[in-house]
Amino acid sequence: MTDLVRGDAQGSTCPHDCPSTCALEVEVLRDAAGIGRGIGAVRGAEANSYTAGVICAKVARYAERVHHPDRLLRPLRRTGPKGSGKFAEIGWEEALDRAAEAFAERAARHGSETVWPYYYAGTMGLVQRDGIHRLRNVMRYAGQQNTICTALCESGWQAGVGRFGGPDPREMAEADLIVMWGGNPVATQVNVMTHIARARKARGAKLVVVDPYRTGTAAAADLHLALRPGTDGALACAVMHIAFRDGFADRDYIARMSDAPAGLEAHLAARGPDWASAVTGLPVEQIEAFARLYCTTERAYIRCGYGFSRSRNGAASLHAVTCLPTVTGKWRHRGGGAFWSNRAIYHWDKTLIEGLDARDPSIRMLDQSRIGAVLTGDRRDLGEGPPVTALLIQNTNPVVVAPASGKVRRGFLRDDLFTVVHEQFMTDTARHADIVLPATMFVEHDDLYQSGGHSHIQLGPKLVEPPGECRSNHEVLQGLAQRLGAEHRGFRMTAREIADWTLRASGWPGWDDIAAKRWHDAAPDFATAHFETGFGHPDGRFRFAPDWAAIGDDHAAMPRLPDHMPAIDTASEAHPFRMVTAPARQFLNTTFTETPGSRKREVRPTALIHPRDAERLGIEEGGRVRLGNAQGEVVVTAKLAEGQQEGVVIVESVWPNPDFEGGIGINLLVSDDRGPPKGGAVFHDTAVWMRPAVEQVERLAAE
Repeated sequence: MTDLVRGDAQGSTCPHDCPSTCALEVEVLRDAAGIGRGIGAVRGAEANSYTAGVICAKVARYAERVHHPDRLLRPLRRTGPKGSGKFAEIGWEEALDRAAEAFAERAARHGSETVWPYYYAGTMGLVQRDGIHRLRNVMRYAGQQNTICTALCESGWQAGVGRFGGPDPREMAEADLIVMWGGNPVATQVNVMTHIARARKARGAKLVVVDPYRTGTAAAADLHLALRPGTDGALACAVMHIAFRDGFADRDYIARMSDAPAGLEAHLAARGPDWASAVTGLPVEQIEAFARLYCTTERAYIRCGYGFSRSRNGAASLHAVTCLPTVTGKWRHRGGGAFWSNRAIYHWDKTLIEGLDARDPSIRMLDQSRIGAVLTGDRRDLGEGPPVTALLIQNTNPVVVAPASGKVRRGFLRDDLFTVVHEQFMTDTARHADIVLPATMFVEHDDLYQSGGHSHIQLGPKLVEPPGECRSNHEVLQGLAQRLGAEHRGFRMTAREIADWTLRASGWPGWDDIAAKRWHDAAPDFATAHFETGFGHPDGRFRFAPDWAAIGDDHAAMPRLPDHMPAIDTASEAHPFRMVTAPARQFLNTTFTETPGSRKREVRPTALIHPRDAERLGIEEGGRVRLGNAQGEVVVTAKLAEGQQEGVVIVESVWPNPDFEGGIGINLLVSDDRGPPKGGAVFHDTAVWMRPAVEQVERLAAE
């Protein structure tokens, strides 16, 4: 970088966090010919009304990633055993030839569904992320059910609200009470804190955080409700009970805007603060105080996080929370209501991006969260179809990220499995590949972005040339399509041409028009955003009694009315601790785990343990702790913390597997059970035993 000249700041978009999707100003470093060869400072765009100049520290340090000495720069072919990390450099033509030949040979032998293009959200760009479906659909490869992140949220929100939208997130600045339920925006959605800070400064607004442990957001709150993991539905029901009991229920709104099922009030009458206290572990007085604060504040805005849905009862819990503003009529007020995602406001036509005109709905769908079960031949997942014998992986690191990671690793070690990984670094998944292809980063290709957490359509233009021989996702898919005979016009277009077509086909301004003004605000009007024109069901009414059967096949256990659904991995004599694997502040899944700025701040995998639990078990601050269940054992470092209830242990992650003793990480302990009614990963719903690591036990015994 020493021969590069610091240049102008160019507009871009952060590709990593789907709620935030921050508008950026990126300093471009240019060579003597004026060509962009790298980046310097990265800042939030002040002119964007949601980003408002604020971005997280890890993205502000993004030059560490772009210029990291360990970036993959050339295609590689495996030369040693799977997982050994032994590779030799090869050319792009050979790499793509080998990949295409392997896919074609296996498809000829087993049928096309033996090939599984597997992807997720390492980039949120619509063209570069979702273009893998175009190859999937044209070639009739196996489909993917996306369950790692949002499936349970989707089910819970759809159940009551029926449409993915809600009050403009910028209205948080106009609220008098913000309830952050099951999220930690200090770490994961920093812009949320910007708008909360504005409300606190201008209006004296209160911040309440509902979360099992004292996150950075909870530490900044006026009230932290540190409930037991998986009991959010019980708290929501108790607040609704109090609303009916004390005359705060908006009966007119309920009658006009909901299904108003008979028996709702009687059902909630049996779910008061005493009942909820026994379920959640919260004091009755704290439940009463929160309920009164919420019920007496017109402009009360609930921001639903993702965390509390990642449980076997996650969909039911999120539905119960969305019932709160309906019972109390908060949707009617500016700065009031509830919000999870704005994804429906963009009404994309993804025909070109995803090759939807070639899609065959009869092709089997495989659950991405159960990749371990799929690769180890579980017939519950494979059905009557062939085994998966070939993988094409973009934008994800399932050997670390997916649940039941011991099973995942066993699947990746199969001799008959051919794996192609397109990556920026030699991740744990890439180490298990047969072919590794070097990938571009967001400043090195063109892309198009939406946001779930605000309302801006944004662009990510190519700002600099990629280093070495890195190629974009779109370019790799074009190369494979050419060799496989996959005919589709999307493979003959550039990424920018596809983005422009998609914008126009979806009813939005084209690429050049949006580029001229930097972004396009797609926010609906107040009446639409606050559901004055109706909720997203055919009759326009909110559902207290959802049709769970219409959402997913696994609906038998779902509660008819808002409730605590006790179908969680409860603590037991054998596994007395409930474990939550919350996101680490300086990582984003396994992105940023390679950058020195993030690693320095996170230090090592750690378990947050209540001091009384630690004292009872003989665990010391900084000592080695062993956590385990039927799936295996993991060793981490103990940190004593009073911000959660006894019996709750928090392991912030996702750390790469090599950072753990034994070379396998915390998701070894997480089940790959499907959360009802239509699947979803249950990362925060795990019961474990806990004890000092054996060396510490022996020392304590000697003393």
